[in-house]
Amino acid sequence: MNTFARTIDLLHRAMDASTVRRQVIANNLANADVPNFKRTVVNFESELKRALETEGKRPPLELKTTHPSHFPNYKERDYRDVQIRRVLDYTSTYNNNGNNVDPEQEFMLATQNQMSYTLFAQAAAFEFSQINQVLRG
Repeated sequence: MNTFARTIDLLHRAMDASTVRRQVIANNLANADVPNFKRTVVNFESELKRALETEGKRPPLELKTTHPSHFPNYKERDYRDVQIRRVLDYTSTYNNNGNNVDPEQEFMLATQNQMSYTLFAQAAAFEFSQINQVLRG
């Protein structure tokens, strides 16, 4: 895959994750007063980072597996296999009623998410403008 296609694909995936995150934050805020409601978070960027870090980086000593049930010590992951996951946060409590939604934190996350989405969209537009300049040139 060429650099342009890979960059656009990564930006598209990041924008998709931001869209899902926006829905999750809206749901968290809508349920901020519901007793025992547990907030949801989106897990994508950390998994994407791990997948990208495995590309072409084999360990100095790679163990050989001699049986199908053995676990290899290295497995290259394709970043295109990383899925956007919604994860319930069971570990914290914000209110006495068992609810763990902090509206102030959710609003901050919503603002941060919107800025990230805007940045990804601008980066994608820049990539396409570079291609347009080359084609016109």
